[in-house]
Amino acid sequence: MKQTKLSSRLYPIIRAAAASAVLPVLFIYVMIAKPDYAIMNALSHVVVPVAQTVGNIVTWPIRAVGAAIENITEISAIRAENEELRTRLDQALANKHACDIAIAENKKLNRELGIISSQPRDIVIADIIHDNSALGHNTYIINRGVRDGIEVGMAVASTDMVLAGIVIDTAPNFARVRALTDSDTNIAVRVVGSEVYGFMKGNGSARPTIGFFSDPEFQPTSGLKLVSSNISGVLPAGLVIGELIDEADVKILDPMKLSRVMVLKFDTHKNEYK
Repeated sequence: MKQTKLSSRLYPIIRAAAASAVLPVLFIYVMIAKPDYAIMNALSHVVVPVAQTVGNIVTWPIRAVGAAIENITEISAIRAENEELRTRLDQALANKHACDIAIAENKKLNRELGIISSQPRDIVIADIIHDNSALGHNTYIINRGVRDGIEVGMAVASTDMVLAGIVIDTAPNFARVRALTDSDTNIAVRVVGSEVYGFMKGNGSARPTIGFFSDPEFQPTSGLKLVSSNISGVLPAGLVIGELIDEADVKILDPMKLSRVMVLKFDTHKNEYK
């Protein structure tokens, strides 16, 4: 019984396949033996769809394999790209980790040395619009004044936080700054990494002089860093001043090369940053 049912199902399939195979042959025979265009046109509406269907069925495995190969190639390319991105990400994370360590060490070192490395909470950016150097004096004008909260005694620094002068006069929109090279400059300083204090005095040249008094046995050497000290009650402690050239001369920021500065707003009576 089952065999009869199976045979009944197979016969239509076989007949359809045979018809599909015969139709193209018949179409070709008509084209060659009896080129009747009316018959050919009628047959084409049947033969062409059937042939296309048969062709799709025959070529389906090939097309499936081609699509699979294309997908495999694309997946391989994506995997390779992902591996490269993972490598770059690992490198970036390693660099970030190294930078984080360096920043932490730098902050720790600055805390130990007493250097102010970060900007104060309140600063005013100003441009230098005029400078005056004559007879041992060196002052310059900035385009910020009382209306911007500038007061006499406030420190002026370069954009990388190196001391560049002290405000000595103010107007509503302008202020005058005494450079470190001015002969009236006299700043209390400290040798970084020690408790040795002294005073740096301007002399009208690019190399102010310094004298140490807190440790008579201290031997100054070239390259020692200097920061401000608040023992004189003029400036807050920890502002970068410069470094020793020899036992008496100090290398400082050249005020003639400045075009933009920062006024560090602090309470001039308490020497604390606002």
